[in-house]
Amino acid sequence: MSKIVQQATDELREAILNAVGRAVAANELPGEPMPAFTLEIPADRTHGDWSANAALVSARAFRLPPRKIAELITKHLVLDGTYFDRIEIAGPGFLNFFFSSRFYVDVLKDISALGSDYGRSDYGKKKKVMVEFVSANPTGPMHMGNARGGALGDCLAAVLDMAGYEVWREFYVNDAGNQIEKFGSSLSARYQQLFLGEDAIEFPEDGYQGEDIKDNAKAYAEVFGEKLMQCDEETRRRELVEYVLPRNIQKMKDDLKKYRIEYDQWFLESTLHNNGELKEALDILSQCGATYEKDGALWYRATDFGAEKDEVLVRQNGNPTYFAADIAYHRNKIMRGYELCIDVWGADHHGHVARIKGALDAVGLSGKQLDVILMQLVKLTRDGQVVRMSKRTGKAIQLADLLDEVPVDAARFLFNMREPNSQMEFDLDLAVQQDSQNPVYYVQYANARICSILRNIESDGFTPRACTESELALLTAPEELELIRHLSSFTDEIVQAAKDYDPARINRYVITVATLFHKFYNACRVRGEEESLMAARLALCTSVSTVIRNVLSMFKISAPDSM
Repeated sequence: MSKIVQQATDELREAILNAVGRAVAANELPGEPMPAFTLEIPADRTHGDWSANAALVSARAFRLPPRKIAELITKHLVLDGTYFDRIEIAGPGFLNFFFSSRFYVDVLKDISALGSDYGRSDYGKKKKVMVEFVSANPTGPMHMGNARGGALGDCLAAVLDMAGYEVWREFYVNDAGNQIEKFGSSLSARYQQLFLGEDAIEFPEDGYQGEDIKDNAKAYAEVFGEKLMQCDEETRRRELVEYVLPRNIQKMKDDLKKYRIEYDQWFLESTLHNNGELKEALDILSQCGATYEKDGALWYRATDFGAEKDEVLVRQNGNPTYFAADIAYHRNKIMRGYELCIDVWGADHHGHVARIKGALDAVGLSGKQLDVILMQLVKLTRDGQVVRMSKRTGKAIQLADLLDEVPVDAARFLFNMREPNSQMEFDLDLAVQQDSQNPVYYVQYANARICSILRNIESDGFTPRACTESELALLTAPEELELIRHLSSFTDEIVQAAKDYDPARINRYVITVATLFHKFYNACRVRGEEESLMAARLALCTSVSTVIRNVLSMFKISAPDSM
């Protein structure tokens, strides 16, 4: 919560407890301990700004009807010096409280004082959190799932940072293991086919079929010609992988940078193979009896740790599996001091969650230090029809294609509009629309309208200035108060989004800010009012702009001054 909202709730709780104490001292309530009660914002704000169930939960302890207890609390309640000035009893005994004008004044003063820091809190207590997201296979281009995962992961990291956590963004590069061997054999076949023809060289049955494999083989050949045609197969594969893999990784970095995602580290899986951490993790599992051998392979007893089936760790050919490297990598994360590791995975990895959590328990750490966000697939549409091919390339749509067609602002905002576990439809037409139907345009336009108001006021010769408390207290219209109340909840919205791993909550919040601002603007004239009221309404406009800019900046979305 913001300090103003926190102070208001603390004052309210204390006022209720003091009222009960006075009723006990007057022998109107028995001297029993006061049960714990909750304070919450009513769904219908006509029922008050805060509601307390103190009377209802006290009925058994005080052996009185809740309504009678509510009347006694009201009788002895002192709200002087608090952010509240009125109380009503509702239904069987709910206590509904209403803010005083001082609350609204102090919220605007708080936003003005904090500026770009408004919304920040110390809720996370600097707890070290790693968010690992995208981590696409470097053997091929990134796809739409990566576009959604990129927005979700980066926006979640931003929310956690605003909520007071120490956040680290990481991309895990699978540059070792079976997929790299398959990558090498695929490149080798396509390279040889360039010189001998496709019929002369059989393509591996399990090879990577994408056009990018052909393109990369051709790129090597254009630089080095037939250099590798006389080499043995192992050398040819190694040379091709060493040439192509860094190119692919750099392409990933370039595409994600264009998407405004930059990582604190790109962690190479090969590091775990080379520094002995993979072997160390396997040794620990074997020493604690969590492995067994079967058919020449090493297996992990995943079912002993809550998973549905056991898992191969080392294949018959002696190569560790992806799962084995994953155990070593997650052990590495925790050993680096991260108290919480959050992974954003595709929903098809559902069965992998219990296995990796159990493996962390098995190696002497805690699976509770890993949280996995499972993300559903994205369906692209245009003109109401599903789109699978890029208009530009005629091939399957990649992240790079999307960013050529859709503004980055729209992509980042729209991909973060839904909870990760919900199916998502991304409307390409909507993403490029410049009207109120496009959510990011709608929010940006609210900020641009405020900037226009300020420019017009200044052209009239009036310079926006700091307001006195009495001037801010002139903001009494229902639309003004509703807007300020919503601004006051920004910090709490950030904290709740961090708790729930739901950055889309902030999208919904800022859309409501824009809606309430437009509602205020249509109901309350700013330009041409008496100077004190005009100054106060300009202060409110500026506060709205501050909150919108803070949200957009947090999500790396632009906030243009004019549109």
